[in-house]
Amino acid sequence: MWRRIPTAHDRNMHIAVEPSILYVGTPVVLISSRNADGSNNLAPISSAWWLGWNCMLGLGARGHTAQNLLRERECVLNLPSDAMVHYVDRLAKLTGSDPVPPHKQTMGYRHHKDKFGISGLTAQSAESVQAVRVAECPLQMEAVLEQVHDFGHRPDKAPGALAFEVRIVRMHAAPSLLVPGKSNHIDPDRWRPLMMSFCRFYGLSGELSHSTLASIPEEAYRPAPHMKR
Repeated sequence: MWRRIPTAHDRNMHIAVEPSILYVGTPVVLISSRNADGSNNLAPISSAWWLGWNCMLGLGARGHTAQNLLRERECVLNLPSDAMVHYVDRLAKLTGSDPVPPHKQTMGYRHHKDKFGISGLTAQSAESVQAVRVAECPLQMEAVLEQVHDFGHRPDKAPGALAFEVRIVRMHAAPSLLVPGKSNHIDPDRWRPLMMSFCRFYGLSGELSHSTLASIPEEAYRPAPHMKR
C-alpha cells in the first residue's frame, strides 16, 4: 500500500504529549505459572521482548504472576494467534490475587482461581518445567528465571514493577507454522501473532517489504547451547 512520506513541514507539526500508557505495539503473551498450592495460574501480558533465547518480562511487583515467578523461578510463555483474541479477552480483568489489590479493585478486576476454566483454554503438561502450557497457543516457550530487577524508577516514588529476565529452555511450535522441509524455521507468513497497541488488540497486516536483515541466515543468530537448566 502506498504511503506518503512525511515532509519537513509535517515533522515541525509535532506537539508534546503525555499519554497515560506507552504500549505502542507489543505481542500478547499468556504467562502460565504455578500457585503456592500447586494449582495453575494464567495471565495475559504485553510487556515482553526477546533477545536470542532470553526474554524480558515486565510485571507489577504485587501481582500474582510476579509472586509466582519469584517463588517458583519458572513459567511458560504461551503466544496466542490473532484468532484467539476472545480467549485472551476473557482473562483481561481477572486476577489470581485474593483479596483483589485495591488498585485493581478500582479498575474492576475480580478474583478467579480457575483461569483455564473461565477462558476455555486447555492446560497441557510441559517437558522441562512444572508450569503448564496452553494447548491452543501455536507457540509455547518453557522458561526459567535468571534475574530480577526493580523497574519503574522515578525521583518521587519507589519502583512498583519488576523486570524478569527468563531463559527459554524448551520451545514448542505448531507444525503448520514451520517452513516446509525445515524443522526449526518458523515461517513469518504463517505466524499471525496477537498484538496490543494502547490496550487494543490488533493483528499483523502482512509484510510491507523484505528486510535486508532477512539475507542473513537465521542460523547465524543461534546462541551457544542454552537449553540446560
